[in-house]
Amino acid sequence: MTAPMLAADSELARLEKAVAAIAANLVELDQNPDRQELGRAKLTGRTATLWADAGDALARLWQGHRQLGEVIARAKALRGQRRMNDADRAAFQHEVLGSSITLSTATVPLAQRGLLGSGQIVSTCTPAELLAAMESAFNTAVAVVTGAGDAWRRATPAAADAADALLRVRDLTRQAGADGLTAEANRLLDEADRLLGDLTGTLLSDPLGADLSGLDRVRTLIARADAERTSAAELRASLTHRLRDARSLVAEIEAAQQAADAAREAAAGRFTDDKIITVRGNDPRPELAAIEALAAAGHWALISPRLSAWNRQARERLDTLRSAQARHAGLLAERNELRGRLDAFRAKALSRGLGEDTRLGPLAQTARDALHQAPCDLAVARAAVDAYQDALSATIAAREAR
Repeated sequence: MTAPMLAADSELARLEKAVAAIAANLVELDQNPDRQELGRAKLTGRTATLWADAGDALARLWQGHRQLGEVIARAKALRGQRRMNDADRAAFQHEVLGSSITLSTATVPLAQRGLLGSGQIVSTCTPAELLAAMESAFNTAVAVVTGAGDAWRRATPAAADAADALLRVRDLTRQAGADGLTAEANRLLDEADRLLGDLTGTLLSDPLGADLSGLDRVRTLIARADAERTSAAELRASLTHRLRDARSLVAEIEAAQQAADAAREAAAGRFTDDKIITVRGNDPRPELAAIEALAAAGHWALISPRLSAWNRQARERLDTLRSAQARHAGLLAERNELRGRLDAFRAKALSRGLGEDTRLGPLAQTARDALHQAPCDLAVARAAVDAYQDALSATIAAREAR
């Protein structure tokens, strides 16, 4: 069989696999809930523009899938003949490797034609070129569908949470009665309600163009309204409790710091430097002291945002310290586990009379050296223990087979 025929057969097989994959992916994309929602929604703005482009891309994809199927059918019919003459082989190769796909046919107006000019302009491409164009079209469609879906999934729950918070604060404000403080709270809530309504409407029709930073503005307005609604006594009681919890958190951090330092000291020098973690960050105690000074001065309204930020940073530091402590402890535990395994395998070798085996001895010594040197490279040590285990198992199996 000639090289051109081999190339054509190989390309035909590739095209058949490609068409099957394309069909599966197009069906999955067509059934995607986000794609169906885009098809149902009355889109506006940037999403409408991009979805129009995606719709064109999808139409081209289905058309390309049909055209590739037709090429494959024609090529298989030619290839399936018992005897192919030169013309058949040429036709087969043209279908698979040549510009056998017609992309478009345009009529040239008579006024624009020369005497020898054609009345039509035909645009063609090879199946491989069509596949490349379809890949780009598929990426275009998928990008719009996934982008819109991601926007909905990220923003819709956040908008719903904001709406719930707004209703809760409005109800609490109503229960507090009508006075100057609640009037300002209601004004803030009305503004938040308007902004949230605008954002929700935009999100439904133009998820790719929605400015989700507006949610931060809504949350800020709700928080301000809630602050207006909350009495000084309630605020003081709440923050007093939170400050007490913060002091407990400081104690946890101090204990975690000591544990992390001890674990790091135990691991330092015993393992390579890249395995040792140094926890850096600001000491949370000075900021907590500043917050407590605000409380002592009666500036309760200034405390809440700073305390929230402090709690977030303090808990992040606590998590980091505990993670570092666990990592260093894990290094020692892993090394000890490998040492235990090696001891067990060496005991097994001795029990089988293999303590002086010339092949096993060096492997065992290599593993022991790797586990007892400092710093210890755990990857190297584990590989050495595994090598000794494998050799021991193979030696025992060979003996038993005799």
